[in-house]
Amino acid sequence: MAPLQLDDLRESLIRQEETIIFALIERAQFKHNPTIYRDNAIEIQGFDGCFTRFLLWETERIHARVRRYTSPDEHPFCDNLPPPILPPVDCPQQIVDTDININVEIFEHYCYRIIPEICVAGDDGHYGSSATADVTVLQALSKRIHYGKFVAESKFQQSPSVYARLISTGDATEILAALTHREVEERLYKRVELKAATYGRDIGESDEPVKFKIAPDKITDLYRQWIIPVTKQVEVDYLLRRGTNKVNT
Repeated sequence: MAPLQLDDLRESLIRQEETIIFALIERAQFKHNPTIYRDNAIEIQGFDGCFTRFLLWETERIHARVRRYTSPDEHPFCDNLPPPILPPVDCPQQIVDTDININVEIFEHYCYRIIPEICVAGDDGHYGSSATADVTVLQALSKRIHYGKFVAESKFQQSPSVYARLISTGDATEILAALTHREVEERLYKRVELKAATYGRDIGESDEPVKFKIAPDKITDLYRQWIIPVTKQVEVDYLLRRGTNKVNT
């Protein structure tokens, strides 16, 4: 098995930026609609929870049937999903199986902190459209954040002796410091803000002031204050659970 190349992973992460930005813009066209985040505010026979979680559960049931969650870069939000109807795919093992899944935290943060920031307050009644957009954003955020496991593995492979020593001490702070590259992060934030400003602007007459569907700095702040820190925590947790085990080839 060829080692994981950080440059190849970065290309995927850059593409995922665009998926997240477009998904956030799509959700922001609707109001906050807090009803869809309150448990049982919309009564659904046989389901106990909020409307967005219900739609997420139904979506994941379909996706599980076509083996989405057999891929190591996909993580379901829901339990007790049906087995795939398609035959298994023999994927090369590139990371150690650590059972890391922080989708509970992602769901809570998205519904109760991100949505109030990007959406206009109030209720416009577009519950189905809003929740459908929520599912798209949640799945994109989950994939981006859990991709930290692949990034951590690639960094371990680049400097195995350094990370093996840090892992042996169990010092999460030192591991986080080794994983952090400020210049790379700053380039990421600038790139995200440029994309958000480009994709999120309303096109009007040339003499009209520029209007944005979402203020670009809000999306940049989302990356700076949450997506990247949480991703790095996944990287740290992965390395601590990984230990010095080798990936099977």
